[in-house]
Formats: sequence, structure tokens, C-alpha cells
Amino acid sequence: MRIARGVATVVLALSPSLAIAGGLPSYTQPKTELPNANADASGEAQEGKLSARDVTARLFKAAPGSRPDLTKLNLTRLDLAELDFKHSKLDGADLYGADLSRANLANCSLVGARLDRATITAADFSGADLTDARILRPTIFTTLEIDTAEAPKFAGAKLVRIRSDGLLDRADFSGADLTGAVFGGGATREETLFSPASLTAANFTKAIVKDAKFPGAALKYARFIDADVSGANFRGANLTGAMFRGANLAGADMTGANLDETDLRGARGLDQVIGLSSVTNFESARRDPIP
Repeated sequence: MRIARGVATVVLALSPSLAIAGGLPSYTQPKTELPNANADASGEAQEGKLSARDVTARLFKAAPGSRPDLTKLNLTRLDLAELDFKHSKLDGADLYGADLSRANLANCSLVGARLDRATITAADFSGADLTDARILRPTIFTTLEIDTAEAPKFAGAKLVRIRSDGLLDRADFSGADLTGAVFGGGATREETLFSPASLTAANFTKAIVKDAKFPGAALKYARFIDADVSGANFRGANLTGAMFRGANLAGADMTGANLDETDLRGARGLDQVIGLSSVTNFESARRDPIP
């Protein structure tokens, strides 16, 4: 591959019962066997794991207007950089460790797909359906420098209940549906299993972020302008300079969050936010004048 993989520093506290060879928890490892990976809807056997050449051939041969079917296939660790997936069906596909740098996955269906440790540098997921998908510990940036041009695009995508962590700085989630999404540890028992997510300067403008979870996440300068963040969990998150202008904050939990210079002007439901008494730097947050 022509691009050196960037490495995001992730600290995971693992119990001996969860650790496996290499010091990684079992859920981050590629599956040794994919259920139904080699069978079609009728149960008939199909070929085994595809090569990058096989995938490219399927995409190239797809008839205009058709959707190539890569459902439930084992595509782990393949070099699929720069491919145009032509609105493919990738539901349940295993893309663990695959290189999707600069790939066009716009309007693809990736329901329940697994993209753990995939390289998604400058990948375009705009309008894609990633309901119940996982993108744990992805590689995005090619160096330690955060380059906006390398951030993935999820504009208008369906990311309902998606599971992700790691470095997603400057990613574009504008207009996306992130209902019930989880970035980092989403429940008490999982806080040691998933690293806090970094979403510095990420764009959630006009997105649906209802009931999403960002516990301990780095959300400095993130934009939630006109977004629906009702019921979202921002417990312990760093919201320094984040923008919530015109957002619906009803029922959002900001317990222990840092609101230094956070822009809350025009936000709705501020009186219904949970944990405001425990936030830090609330006095420096920008708010509408009290009538």
C-alpha cells in the first residue's frame, strides 16, 4: 500500500479473561469463520474469501444501475483503496483491517458490517446505511498531523446504533442519523473495553444525534448546529468551544462535561439538560441573555 498507516494511541484496560494473543480483546479480532459467508440466500455454497482482484472484477462487471452484491462476504485485510463500490450491498460483510482509503462507499448498504481496524482515510460513506455497523479502532490519518482532507465523510448517512471509537477528528456527520450511536464506552461495564472517542472539530450540523452516547469523548470545537441531541449522553465529555446553536438539548446528559466557551446560544431545552450543576466552566459558556 502506498499510504503509511497512522496510529491512534488507544489505552484499553483488559481483564485476563478478555485478553487473547497479541493483548487484544476477542471482539477486535477478525472472525475465523463468518456465518453464511460462503452461502447465498438459498443456502447454496459460494466461493470462499474473495481477493481484492475478485472484488474489483465484481464491481467492474456490474451492470449500470445495478447494486453489486457483496453481502456477508469475508473481505478482511483486503486492499480496496480507491475503489468505487457502485452502491454495493455489503450488509454483514467483514471488512476487518481492510484498506478503504479514498474508497467511494456513498449510498452503499453496510447494515451490520464490521469495519474494525479498517483504514478509512478520506473514504466517502455519504448517504450509506451503516445501521448496527461497527468501526472500532479505525486508522484515518496517515501521519500524526490531523488533516481535514483525510477525514472520512458520513454526510447524510444512516448510522443508527453504530459502534465506534478511536480518532475521528474532523469527520463530517452533517445531516446524518446517529440515533442511539455509541462512540467509546457506552455502558458502565464497557468503559474499560472501549477507548473514549476523539471527535475534535467533527461536524454534526443538522444531524439527528438523539440518544447517542459520547462518554468522556473529546468534542472540542465540534459543531452540533441545529442538530437534535435530545437524550444524548455527554457525560465527562470535553465540549470546549463546541457549537450547539439552534440545537435541541432536551434531556441531554452533560454531567461532569467541560463547557469552556461552549456556544449554547439559541439552543432549545437548555433548562432540561441533566447535570448542569456539575459541569465545569459553565460560567464561560456563551448563552442567550437572561430576559
